[in-house]
Amino acid sequence: MPLHVPPAPAPALRTVLTALGSPTAVREARTPSLRLAQGPVTPELPLPVHVLDRTTPEGTPATRLAGWRFLIRSGDRAVAAADTILTPDGWAFSRFFEGPYITATERAVRQAESMQQPYQARLLSVPELYMLTLWLHGDCSADAATGLPAATDLLVPLAPAPPGIAAHRPHSVAELLPVLTHRLTPAPLLITPA
Repeated sequence: MPLHVPPAPAPALRTVLTALGSPTAVREARTPSLRLAQGPVTPELPLPVHVLDRTTPEGTPATRLAGWRFLIRSGDRAVAAADTILTPDGWAFSRFFEGPYITATERAVRQAESMQQPYQARLLSVPELYMLTLWLHGDCSADAATGLPAATDLLVPLAPAPPGIAAHRPHSVAELLPVLTHRLTPAPLLITPA
């Protein structure tokens, strides 16, 4: 089954196209691969980026939409990514960047495209663990900007993943969320007698 990639908000895409067309934005970006790209570059694979803020005592994840990420393709490969954020004035270009998450995202998407069940592709960030996952949401018709990870959704940690969590291995939310919650829970403070 093909992977469903939700359409990005048109204003978010426009901000990325404007930034790509700006020699200043591209030249000042800390992305040598983007500056050195030969030929046209295009934004592709728009993915909503959700952030795991916390997990409730009942084990329900609380997430929020942080922006949209586009892979920037030059020729046959992604050379960079572009992030957009929602501001009070609407969608705005945030930054260009490169690094291991770009190739890891492409790999995870290829892996997800070979699965039998259809999924909607999203990204889920866990900032406290420096972790990014491809979130495969089971409801392909859902609004990509809203919703919570369902127990049966899959999370595919992107490389580099935190120690003890296998990168590129799909985990159900029900399986991985308790591990993340445990790691995010602060250790109890030792109280010394007065």
